[in-house]
Amino acid sequence: MRKFGPGLLVMAAFIGPGTVTTASNAGAQYGFALLWALLFSIVATMVLQEMAARLGLVSGQGLAQALRTTFANPLFSRLAVILVVAAIGFGNAAYESGNISGTSMALANVTPIPRPLWAIISAFIAMALLISGRYRIIERALIVLVVVMSLVFVATMFALQPDLGDILKGLLVPSLPQGSLLTVMALIGTTVVPYNLFLHSSSVREKWPEADPAQPANMRTALTESRWDTGLSVSLGGLITLAIVSTAAATFWGTDTAFSSATIAQQLQPVLGPAADYFFAAGLFAAGLTSAITSPLAAAYAVCGAMGWPAQLHQRHFKAVWISVLAAGAIAAATGTRPIAAIIFAQAANGFLLPIIAIFLLVVMNRQDLLGDYRNRWWHNVIGVLVILIVTGLSGFKLWQLLPG
Repeated sequence: MRKFGPGLLVMAAFIGPGTVTTASNAGAQYGFALLWALLFSIVATMVLQEMAARLGLVSGQGLAQALRTTFANPLFSRLAVILVVAAIGFGNAAYESGNISGTSMALANVTPIPRPLWAIISAFIAMALLISGRYRIIERALIVLVVVMSLVFVATMFALQPDLGDILKGLLVPSLPQGSLLTVMALIGTTVVPYNLFLHSSSVREKWPEADPAQPANMRTALTESRWDTGLSVSLGGLITLAIVSTAAATFWGTDTAFSSATIAQQLQPVLGPAADYFFAAGLFAAGLTSAITSPLAAAYAVCGAMGWPAQLHQRHFKAVWISVLAAGAIAAATGTRPIAAIIFAQAANGFLLPIIAIFLLVVMNRQDLLGDYRNRWWHNVIGVLVILIVTGLSGFKLWQLLPG
């Protein structure tokens, strides 16, 4: 267990209602054809999160703080801060709408209370927990529910015994079925979560306080353990997402069963039977509420770090950021009419914003004055640039499709 640390936080952050809904939609609509996008997302997450963790361990700074000192020109420095604040603020607000939509959708399916009202109630629960400062106690119980739901998805995948050849083909042969590009962007956006880069770089020092560039042996140990932590945790998240795609493909793809917010829980019936609806609702509620708490907090830490404001729960700037993100997400969730479409759009928005944050991360990771011998090697940069180019290319192609004519 010594090797596990913030990587588990990264995994927990992307196994939320966005991942459950997006992966289910991918499997239901396109079978195993989009698994290559999941594989790409997992590799990209490992590469970018390793950089973020290395930055935190070596420099003792989070990504937001490092960005403020990266550009000597005040104009470039301000522009970088504005872009980060805009990307994280907008991205997390969209992400939050997906979290609350998932929570409200889950509860509306098993109660007579309408979904918009559940969205408002969920937002107030999250706000009350954040204001009280006792959200960590509730969060542990919610995470247990999310883990149990994830294990049930994996068990259901093995029970359904999907064709291994179809899975390998989907993983290794990229394809874009008609109308699937937004789902591809959503799969990437729900896995390679931009705010996780800020969260990871700021939290590794708590796990490995002994990391010190002046003591190479300690630093090598911390970096090795951090890489194992990231690799194992993200791989586990990838397995869970693969299981969700597989169960949805077996249940909906090529069948007469329509995929919707009312039928999404049917993919767990092979293991849970009639209890699937209620179990799925409990798991999705837990995943949604956990993410509805962590997403505004992560946005507040990132924005306050970039602006040079105190990053403490009781500070007014910090409160203003997380309340704004939570309120924007709640309004979008309460007024949206199609929860699955809203959740997928929210994840896709993160995919569009990812290249901005990834470019800034690469710039910081090449600073000799900040990282010394631990800065990026050429192959780090090559992989990082490839990730940025692929995501930018997919984003650009989608925007081109949306142009009139």
